[in-house]
Amino acid sequence: MDTAVILGLVLAVVAIIGGMIAKGASLSVLINPAAILIIFVGTMASLLNSFPMKEIKKLPTLFGIIFKEQKLTDPKVIINQMTEMAQQARREGLLSLEAAIEKLDEPFLKNGIRLIVDGQGEEFVRELLEAEIAAMEERHRVGALIFTSAGSYAPTLGVLGAVIGLIGALGNLNDVEKLGHMIAAAFVATLFGIFSGYVLWHPFATKLKRKSQEEVKLKTMMLEGILSIQVGSSPIQIREKMMIHLTQTERQELDKEGARG
Repeated sequence: MDTAVILGLVLAVVAIIGGMIAKGASLSVLINPAAILIIFVGTMASLLNSFPMKEIKKLPTLFGIIFKEQKLTDPKVIINQMTEMAQQARREGLLSLEAAIEKLDEPFLKNGIRLIVDGQGEEFVRELLEAEIAAMEERHRVGALIFTSAGSYAPTLGVLGAVIGLIGALGNLNDVEKLGHMIAAAFVATLFGIFSGYVLWHPFATKLKRKSQEEVKLKTMMLEGILSIQVGSSPIQIREKMMIHLTQTERQELDKEGARG
């Protein structure tokens, strides 16, 4: 599980409930089926009107990506693997990497090495792998857009819910006590709309974008290494070029591992 998301949700609930208690508001007003219906069902209706069904069907998968810890291959491992393959290719030629392909766990890297071993041209390999990265980015962009759209719709639906609640409240002007309860309930829809929009949907979209960026960065690093091996760059050049994508701490860790090795 992505502990950051879980912690964020817990803190959000604590903030809302704690704030209501501090302000003396009754927590019972949150039990409002009408507000829940307007905000959450209304948001889903808006998404259905905005996106094709084939994209809406991916929502469970997107939630899975958000709540699961991203498991990408450690870039330091990739750099070490590609440095070793570069050394082998310089000694024995590109065809010698055929046996190393099956030992690779990363599909993108495996496909790229297979292409250069098969003798495909540099331009073809670059275009094919860049197209694969671009297609992945587009899939991720659409997933994030769904949550961004939900984050825009929900607060507006909250205003709609408040208006509907106030319309009902105005029909009970003679009963002051009931009027007060109905006005309070009317604004619960606004609370749900703003909460879901700016604490759930927009942050979820940002989370998807960040995870996509991490995956793109890793694949871009692999692409540069693959092409460098193909043109016969030295292992040191390949290592230094790929290390550009690491943080300073990660570079220091990789240097220490190299020194121990």
